[in-house]
Amino acid sequence: MKLPKSHRIALLFNANKIFDREVIAGIAAHLSSTRATWDLFLEEDFRLRLSGIEHWQGDGIIADFDDPAVAAALERSSIPVVAVGGSYEDERAYPSGVPYVATDNFKMIKLAYDHLIEAGLRRFAMFSLPEATQNRWAQERENAFCALMRRDHMDAAVYRGQDTSAPSWDEAVGQQIEWLRGLPKPVGIIAVTDARARQLLQACIIAGIEVPEQVALIGIDNDPLARMLTRIPLSSVIQGAQEMGRAAAHLLDQMLNGARLGAMRILVPPAGINVLASSRHQPAKHPHVMRARHFIRQYACQGIKTGQVADYVGISRSSLESYFRQQLNCSVHEEILRFKLDAATTLLSGAKANIADVALRCGFTSVQYMHAVFKRELGCTPRAWQDRAAVAAGVPTAPPFRDVAGLHDDH
Repeated sequence: MKLPKSHRIALLFNANKIFDREVIAGIAAHLSSTRATWDLFLEEDFRLRLSGIEHWQGDGIIADFDDPAVAAALERSSIPVVAVGGSYEDERAYPSGVPYVATDNFKMIKLAYDHLIEAGLRRFAMFSLPEATQNRWAQERENAFCALMRRDHMDAAVYRGQDTSAPSWDEAVGQQIEWLRGLPKPVGIIAVTDARARQLLQACIIAGIEVPEQVALIGIDNDPLARMLTRIPLSSVIQGAQEMGRAAAHLLDQMLNGARLGAMRILVPPAGINVLASSRHQPAKHPHVMRARHFIRQYACQGIKTGQVADYVGISRSSLESYFRQQLNCSVHEEILRFKLDAATTLLSGAKANIADVALRCGFTSVQYMHAVFKRELGCTPRAWQDRAAVAAGVPTAPPFRDVAGLHDDH
């Protein structure tokens, strides 16, 4: 059997960014589903270095054109190039002469905006990035937000802040808090990335601004690292970055086989939203209940008790219990448990999550206790929940086994 020709392909991405990593994952998915044989060049530390790229002797390139320096370096490339990046309202912003696979910036912002509207919010703002050539994609997201505000006859409150660095961090956070305090509440805020959303969520916590009662927050990227670094789980728009990678690899395959694609463009919509606590806004409750729930969202998984919540709010335990019964029809303990259960089901949705680790991270005193809570509240075991999530995601499940609690998970 004749084997397909091997091609030397350069992937010019900064894989320290979640968007670039997901695009690369899509390229890998394409390769695993075809007979294409690519010898891939990617920097050892996954950084994008352009020095000398014009002298690289390869067969093709897939590159992140959100960086203008990349577009400039590859402008006169003699080998096939496929560009990946953000979409632009102005046609002149696209590179000329190369196929381009774009994330649909307008649809991403609209998806986030519609989600906040469905949560019952009527005021909106955006946390963006300083204007710069390397941030053109962020400005496009600003433009999309402003267009939606104009359409709905609302003022567009956009805050860009400053680039963050260690020396300017305190100043940047202080400015964010000042901006947050000046916004009419409640307000839904769309951040142009999860990294920006994480900063703003941290500013809310420092300033004692309740999330999501006063500020409902959603980012873009669905970045696991950003989620791990936030006390309140962060909602996020899921970009179709893996689909972009697959599309880019498919286009390059066609070009390697002689196709002339010119300035073809493919626009890839977002894949959905990962809705977590930061954007689950509810109509205003009693201020003591709002303050208590804000504390619970931050510390439920650290094993807090009702008394600690009451101390934070500054009222007696019995008074707080009374407010919770009136406003939420549940006890403080039940609210803490509900949040721990939400955190556990989110973690168990990951195919590689270890049940004992999940119990520890979510503040359950033992695997046996988490097992009992799942059975009582959800009607299934943690293992069964994990397997159902894996099936829904199309991931093969492991056979039942005895976990560390010695409890057999019957399905």
